Amino acid sequence: MNALARRMRQTECEGLETTLAGAAIVCDPSGVLYAPSERLLIVSDLHLEKGAAFARRGSLLPPYDTAATLALLGAALARYDARRVICLGDSFHDRHGAAFMPAAYRETLAHLMARREWIWITGNHDPDPPARIGGETLAEIAVGPWLFRHEPSRDYRSGEVAGHLHPVARVAGAGRSTRGACFASDGNRMILPSFGVTTGGLNVLDRAFHGLFDLQFAKAYVIGLARIYPIGFRALCHG
Repeated sequence: MNALARRMRQTECEGLETTLAGAAIVCDPSGVLYAPSERLLIVSDLHLEKGAAFARRGSLLPPYDTAATLALLGAALARYDARRVICLGDSFHDRHGAAFMPAAYRETLAHLMARREWIWITGNHDPDPPARIGGETLAEIAVGPWLFRHEPSRDYRSGEVAGHLHPVARVAGAGRSTRGACFASDGNRMILPSFGVTTGGLNVLDRAFHGLFDLQFAKAYVIGLARIYPIGFRALCHG
């Protein structure tokens, strides 16, 4: 099964409900987060037009990353009756991505945004509002008990939801190990997995995550092929 087929199959699996800052949220196997009380869908690090950005710099990647990422996002949106969407930054791979996006992709994105409140959080890759796309652009936004931003803050904030670090987890057992994208949370803060189809990941045990979670409660909600597996950080492996 290739990576895209695997991702599409994951969009058909059931999400896992948990709590964040005392309120119910759903970690969806597609990589999005859904808050039922707010009819709010959150997605991070789409990195749209990454292939085009690399091409402008003389490097070649498969050119269909935007189409595939938007198809996955459309499938996730079809699962939930979301009236609001928050994109947690790095939605475009560089500051030119939105301006140069082909018309067909722009139309697909406009269809996904239609009849929804759409908020772009600025990221390190896309610090400016996306050109001719629509929606509202903010540095961060508070909704209910949560605060949504791109990079996790170093001062501990209850209810903070961020992206940027592309969390993955490695689990070992019976002489084998497996590595997968994950939601990382201790019940008070959460970092979402990267959603873009050509993005990499950083192990949640990497020093970049140090100090962001209370390790007594920290879990990686690892996205499997059929379901999400909540695994304590202390049961995870490096690499």
